[in-house]
Amino acid sequence: MKKIKLVLLGLVISSCAINPKIENYNMIGIDDFIDMNKYKTHILIDLDAQKLFLKKRFIQKTYDISSSAFGIGSEKNSFKTPLGAHVISEKIGDKLPIGAILKGRIWTQEIAELIKEPFDIKEDVITSRILWLDGLEIRRNKGGNVDSKSRYIYIHGTAEEGLIGNPASLGCIRMLNKDVIELFKNVTVGTQVLIYSNKDAYKDYEAI
Repeated sequence: MKKIKLVLLGLVISSCAINPKIENYNMIGIDDFIDMNKYKTHILIDLDAQKLFLKKRFIQKTYDISSSAFGIGSEKNSFKTPLGAHVISEKIGDKLPIGAILKGRIWTQEIAELIKEPFDIKEDVITSRILWLDGLEIRRNKGGNVDSKSRYIYIHGTAEEGLIGNPASLGCIRMLNKDVIELFKNVTVGTQVLIYSNKDAYKDYEAI
């Protein structure tokens, strides 16, 4: 009986971690987000600095990223990077080789040539790992025409490594392949992510 209770408790805790109460996240600021996640692993993404910060209890890491070349926004088909609180809903690509090309979240069995120069190729090549983000803020990045998950907003590796540090993506958060592999190992489904910008803090609020 005790074993059954422990299993049920574990399921409840896991469910809470993956599905946080979204009513707590309406236009949440950085300080409140950090306070809500201070005892948990979480990610902060600063679009102004083009940096991703991994916050763990005993580890803090900083990575260069590349957000959208089209700017900040949540609307479907805008190719912009959404702001606000998100959660990692799926992790894809565990143990794939560095540079593995993913299409439709499936490895094509191809390995990308990683371009170190600041050169923009025609195709948006997704490589190595995918962390699929789901929004937590209704009308900002959750539901209707502004839903981050249905827009396929990922944190992922890229073949265009020479563009990391500058906005160049089609809405996702790109990382160096070695960095996204490291990040992938340090987060779980349910890890929360805040994407923010001091320049456009409220301009992205779209109507459903």
